[in-house]
Amino acid sequence: MSLNLDCTVTRGDFTLTVTAVFEPGTVVAILGPNGAGKSTLVRAIAGLHPIDTGSISINGRVVDDGEATLVPAHRRSVGVVFQDYALFPHLSVLDNVAFGPRSRGAGRTVSSARALETLRLLGVADLAGRKPGEISGGQAQRVALARALATSPDVLLLDEPLAALDVETKEIVRAELQTQLESFAGCVVHITHDPLDALLLADRVIVLENGIVSQDGTPAELSQRPLTDYVATLMGVTLLRGEAAGGTLTLAGGGVLNIVDHDLAGPALAVVRPESVTLHLTRPEGSARNVWQGNVISLQPSHDRIRVLVDGEPSVVAAITPEAAADMRLARGTGVWLSLKSLDLQTFPAGGASHVGIGARGDRG
Repeated sequence: MSLNLDCTVTRGDFTLTVTAVFEPGTVVAILGPNGAGKSTLVRAIAGLHPIDTGSISINGRVVDDGEATLVPAHRRSVGVVFQDYALFPHLSVLDNVAFGPRSRGAGRTVSSARALETLRLLGVADLAGRKPGEISGGQAQRVALARALATSPDVLLLDEPLAALDVETKEIVRAELQTQLESFAGCVVHITHDPLDALLLADRVIVLENGIVSQDGTPAELSQRPLTDYVATLMGVTLLRGEAAGGTLTLAGGGVLNIVDHDLAGPALAVVRPESVTLHLTRPEGSARNVWQGNVISLQPSHDRIRVLVDGEPSVVAAITPEAAADMRLARGTGVWLSLKSLDLQTFPAGGASHVGIGARGDRG
């Protein structure tokens, strides 16, 4: 039940290039900004848009080789949950779910029985006789998932399935979706723009930027070693670039930081976690070897902390308590001192390769 991608796909003047292996029992999140190629990837896997070069194979069977082989969507073992769910408004919930098996050749009785059983598994069998316009967004999401699962697909494509839900409903449905995905034996490709979805639901994350894979790894790996500014922003950290030598990192944007790794040399990256940065109104005394000045650019509430963007050499994000922000009377333009211990600065060589193969389900750290 594996999915193998090694292909390029062109839509207009945009080209997507992807090489990746998805193993059975995995949930892989595809993250990326608008226009990165996420929807193009979904359409190519689902058989809704042909590839140009390379191949897509499911369980060792080539379904598209860019030339003579192009297996149509209804003949691929792929279930899709679209962002808007795409339920047929004139059909009942039961008939919507039964549509998948019927489109693959099952008879009406068998299709209805399979649909009802899938609805039961998802806890929405009581909706069987209703029309899509008579159910809530959360219920519609579960019905769309039931329709995708009713065909017993090898590959399940989730195209931003939580994007249309309000915050409260999203949290409930996300938890239910996590339970369902745990029992799905095939591979799941979850397209999302929300890093929280990736952190909570996915075993691995593939990040698309400008039509290419910019990083591929576990959520923990992306958080610890983001390779691009976009990934760093998603993970809520600051990514700095510079030249390492003799225990220092001379930053491309100005400034020099002391680092722990004295053996690191050449182009390097550093990850600064907001909670590791301390803000002061006067120059601090203490053990931190990195101290510099800056000006507050913005303040943004985030859970039980205030994220403070400070312009300086380097510019970083700090996370402080609301009480601390109030005591310091922080506002846009406030001058501050920043301190950062070398031990809290994670550094690694620039240009590190990201993962390509995607293994079986493990801890979702």
